Amino acid sequence: MVCGMLISFDVLFILNRIFPARRKGAKLRPSQMTTKTDRTRVLQIVAAGLVLLLMIVLLQAQGRMFLCACGYFEIWTSDTCSSNNSQQLLDPYSITHVLHGFMFFWLIAPLFNRLTPAWQFWLALLLEGAWEVFENTSFIINKYRTETAALGYQGDTIVNSFGDLVCALAGFLVARQLGIRRSLILFVLVELFLILWIHDSLLLQILMLVRPVEAIKLWQMCV
Repeated sequence: MVCGMLISFDVLFILNRIFPARRKGAKLRPSQMTTKTDRTRVLQIVAAGLVLLLMIVLLQAQGRMFLCACGYFEIWTSDTCSSNNSQQLLDPYSITHVLHGFMFFWLIAPLFNRLTPAWQFWLALLLEGAWEVFENTSFIINKYRTETAALGYQGDTIVNSFGDLVCALAGFLVARQLGIRRSLILFVLVELFLILWIHDSLLLQILMLVRPVEAIKLWQMCV
């Protein structure tokens, strides 16, 4: 829990630097503007912190380990057939979470266009945090085991969920910079790259969870 809190504070500091509070409304004296900006910034930091800490607490309550049971920490592991997959900070499936961020942008930008960029970013944080918790429920873990090629999947570590969360937020920022049309093109290219590389992708994951295809499952099996 202490490690989780330290990670949360580090991320919040970065978010605070990227998204200073937006000043709105009538013109105020400099001192008043500073006070209003500071209050908004504090509120955004508290809201983001609550999401991060709640995600960590819920994952721990589900029995997720903070670090890999293997006893060591790696920033990146590339072998999707290894028991290290979904246990270290980043792996090839982290890229699918970047695409989560693209989809969050497509959803949030048109539906919540009156929100400031910082609050839109917070919504993306909330959505990805909620998915990480849901993804690690027994229901989804069993779906992965029975309906996909991830036969030995035991759920993510908290460190891996944190890496996935950061990837999703990075994807959200990239999509916002590119806009909907260009981000859609990049989304398709990344999907094709993942299919060729690891025989899987975000859209294939969704398909296999909702309507499994035995031929795809056999194609994805590790040999």
